[in-house]
Amino acid sequence: MTENGPLAEPLVRADLARVLLAAFEASGRTRCDIAREAHIHRDALRRILSGERSASIGEALRLLSACGIPPHAHLLLFLGSSGDHATSWLQSDLALFFGEFIAELPSALERVLGNQVHDVKPRWAKGTAHRVARLLSDHIDELDRRDALYVEPA
Repeated sequence: MTENGPLAEPLVRADLARVLLAAFEASGRTRCDIAREAHIHRDALRRILSGERSASIGEALRLLSACGIPPHAHLLLFLGSSGDHATSWLQSDLALFFGEFIAELPSALERVLGNQVHDVKPRWAKGTAHRVARLLSDHIDELDRRDALYVEPA
């Protein structure tokens, strides 16, 4: 199934290449500078960015970092969602939020749920994600309302 499905190596390689190429282009740096900082040969970088060669996890993290992109957040977006999200959220506060959220989530779940952590069901994930998004939206709305109240008169 994975040979022809969405996890087929050529498709994954091409998706990751698009994310890394977008990061490279957003950086405004030269390939030589990126390759040197990421400790990757220039030819290997060319092949990675063109999708001819797969980047290892370490290479992808180093390339994103050399491009000035939060590496863990964007690689997690790529792995957990799609190359489209990782590319469209490039260098955004949303990507930084996602990276920190995912990094904190396991500890928060253990701390809050305690012994109930083993009772969590996979089928609850989608609804929980929507609930967290709604809670975040409500929080942003509340902050906007508070800011509007504290505007000083001219």
